[in-house]
Amino acid sequence: MSLFIPTYFSPISQYSEIAKATEIVFEMDDNFQKQGYRNRCYIFNSSGKQLLSIPVKHLSKEGRKKTKDTLVENDFPWQDQHFKSLQIAYRNSPFFEFFEDDIAPIFEKKYKYLQDVNIDTFLFVSDALQLETTFSKTKEYQVETIENDFRLLAEIKQQPEKLVDKYIQMFDDEHGFLPNLSILDLLFMEGPNSISFL
Repeated sequence: MSLFIPTYFSPISQYSEIAKATEIVFEMDDNFQKQGYRNRCYIFNSSGKQLLSIPVKHLSKEGRKKTKDTLVENDFPWQDQHFKSLQIAYRNSPFFEFFEDDIAPIFEKKYKYLQDVNIDTFLFVSDALQLETTFSKTKEYQVETIENDFRLLAEIKQQPEKLVDKYIQMFDDEHGFLPNLSILDLLFMEGPNSISFL
């Protein structure tokens, strides 16, 4: 069993561990943390690293809110912006066109909860990578750490030093190699071969 927090088009570091797992359990009862990968990912555009962030409704006056209860703020056209950003950044990449129709529904569906967005992004990526893993969700917070506890990978400051080997990126000739971007960066550049980097 490998324990993860579902994140938005997760960083490569998270998929590096997901690809090795036979059984994935998603932590559904953690407290929402700002400045993490739960509602954000990074892609590579002509200017360098670009943040894509899903706006969420602010925490209630009671203080902490569980990630599973975090609501998406849909008054802002974030889905249109994110999809256009991906199209602009990756339209000339080797595999964007191959995945474009499959990824489009994520940017068309109206979501209420952040977790639903993140599970859908996981399902898309799992299918694209042809991962044969099953997943389940926790019913209560997993207090005890287990051997394969990868929940810290949802935090930007908790990334491993050793990541995947370098691969060709869209704008690496201008900006150099950018490690640990969203799994989408690897997927759009390497397509079915992405799994060999993980």
